Amino acid sequence: MATTRENGLVKGLGLVDSTTLVMGSMIGSGIFIVSADISRQVQSPGLMIMTWVVTAALTLIAALSYGELAAAMPHAGGQYVYLREAYGGVWAFLFGWTLLLVIQTGTIAAVAVAFARFAGVMWPALGSRVWLGWGRVGLSGERLGAIAVIAILTGSNLRGLDAGRIVQNVFTSAKVLSLVAIIALGCLVAPNPSAIKANFTVPGAFFGSQAVSIGFLSAFGAAMVGSLFSADAWASVTFAASEVRDPRRHLPLALSIGTIVVILLYVLTNVAYLFQLPAVGTGDAATAGAAGVFARGIAGASSDRVAAAAMEMVWGRAGATLTAILVMISTFGCANGLILTGARVIYAMAEDGVFFSAAARLNRARVPGVALRIQALWACILALSGTYSDLLDYVIFAQLLFYVLTVGAVFVLRAKQPLTPRPYRALGYPYVPAAYIVAAVALMADLLMVKPRYTWPGLLIVLSGAPVYAMMSRRLARSRDVAGSARVSSRQ
Repeated sequence: MATTRENGLVKGLGLVDSTTLVMGSMIGSGIFIVSADISRQVQSPGLMIMTWVVTAALTLIAALSYGELAAAMPHAGGQYVYLREAYGGVWAFLFGWTLLLVIQTGTIAAVAVAFARFAGVMWPALGSRVWLGWGRVGLSGERLGAIAVIAILTGSNLRGLDAGRIVQNVFTSAKVLSLVAIIALGCLVAPNPSAIKANFTVPGAFFGSQAVSIGFLSAFGAAMVGSLFSADAWASVTFAASEVRDPRRHLPLALSIGTIVVILLYVLTNVAYLFQLPAVGTGDAATAGAAGVFARGIAGASSDRVAAAAMEMVWGRAGATLTAILVMISTFGCANGLILTGARVIYAMAEDGVFFSAAARLNRARVPGVALRIQALWACILALSGTYSDLLDYVIFAQLLFYVLTVGAVFVLRAKQPLTPRPYRALGYPYVPAAYIVAAVALMADLLMVKPRYTWPGLLIVLSGAPVYAMMSRRLARSRDVAGSARVSSRQ
């Protein structure tokens, strides 16, 4: 229940609400899909699991470091504020610009389309064929369904913080139970002896025969892109920090509890996949039925729907339909968390005067209504354009860059603001946060070499905000000069 207000925003999020924002924003469609691509790249069950374990370690270290910043500066905008305080307005704006242009809106579009795509299993009218438009751009049943999801959830959040948090709590609980069900069915209720034999008991199968080399490490780093994307968005709760009732205590707890639970579920879900299917396909993949699903394995799962393939091994076609329902639940809740939190960054930018001033307005329900509408409009445009998946590939590198800068802000702000109260301090400082920075920078360097097609465009997307910031800063300076002149005149 809401208690007090800060700058007009209602402080209505408790520890449970904050934790479900972390978990619900993380769990989208990725965990049900990306293991197929990871398996194709690493070619062994052990290395597939290892990508998730390394991702888990990096995610947890970053989240624990963010906890210090969140407790010290519990303001609307979260990560945007940390970057502004540590490095100045330009880096904060570049983050907010990239978030609005691609990261948050692109992810909203992607998970909304994923919802509609899996809904198409039951309602074929939600097909992917573009019937009003040209080429990749235009309207299809699938995209119409995605736009409906974005509109419904934006409308819900426009009604107030309570409406958004209730949706988040309900759907996060449902998706967590869904992953628990997949783990229980795959590992305990109906494990597949043939898959267990192929993945765990054949000599040399678990880690494969790849020798550790520069080439192997580069391929392993590239394979982590999928797992990193699936474990992303945990920092979204910091965007709504000023609406948390006890942010100095609850934000660090929510970040740590939420990320630990999700990454544990992710690792165990992948173990469940390996208990049902071989990591790499075996035999004749053209065989019909369950035999064909098994022969294709995780790496060859139809349309990369690994969870559907695993559940099909348990329950046949009914398992695939059940998985479609689980993905719909997961993506609906994920989209809600992203919509709720992302608008708060746009609001914070407008409050700083570097975005349209209307975005700083709160509606009657005390939420940033204009910011929510701007975010929804752009997410719908990305869904219609069909470019959201490409854009998200481009910004994985940019996301890592901003994570490195934000973890680095722990060091910078301890030097710049030593007297700032820090109710929570980053675990293992300075060694653990420094280890994260080294590992993330190494991964960025790997992606620059292995996936230049995606990394360089990502940098260009980030830098495209520089001229916009220069223009907005000049406009802000002029308005301040006019206001200053008016005050001087009134005194005279």
